[in-house]
Amino acid sequence: MNTHTPGVPPITEDDIANYLIQTPDFFNRHAELLASVQLTSPHGARAVSLQERQAEMLRERIKGLERRIMEMIRHGNENMLLTERLLALARTLLLVRAPADLPERVLEELRERFQVPQVALKVWEVADAHRTEPWAQGASGDVRSLASSLAQPYIGANAGFEAVHWLPEPERAASLVLLPLRDTVETPAFGLLVLASPDPQRFAAGMATDLIERLGEIVSAALSRLR
Repeated sequence: MNTHTPGVPPITEDDIANYLIQTPDFFNRHAELLASVQLTSPHGARAVSLQERQAEMLRERIKGLERRIMEMIRHGNENMLLTERLLALARTLLLVRAPADLPERVLEELRERFQVPQVALKVWEVADAHRTEPWAQGASGDVRSLASSLAQPYIGANAGFEAVHWLPEPERAASLVLLPLRDTVETPAFGLLVLASPDPQRFAAGMATDLIERLGEIVSAALSRLR
């Protein structure tokens, strides 16, 4: 039987919802309705009371919060570990007496302390005493321009960058970091550090760059002694 009055808009679910929101004491006056409301459980076809459904929703929300907290703790522990490694790297590089030994020590620390599968480094505009070193040669003008153009590290897939060929096994570089080395953010780069992994997700686009930028600052400060 159609009880709709012609010319009067039908009552919608939104109308009912808005009425209940705007009339918070409705269920105080009609408490018996709460006990009679039956909802479908998300864990089966059985009907549950409104109180049971609210309890289930609360339990799911608590589980979600617990997962988020555990994820935050895990990321916090990982960041703390990386911070400790950065401090250890800085200390190690400060103790290197001969400037010419610094590039190889940087690569060694990244391979062993940070567990980076492949690393490579080039530095240009070095002092005359270092111009014949392998790490002071082989950086083309295009690479130097690319390094200076990077306002922040490149993190992501290997897109065929020329600098990837500095690596021992460039064909195994699925993801990488291109880290420009410079005195300040305003000055041109004087070097480029390449970190690479065969794992496409090891250095994925969208990763936070804070700790990698701190790594670049430490290495830049240490290698400034070569100029």
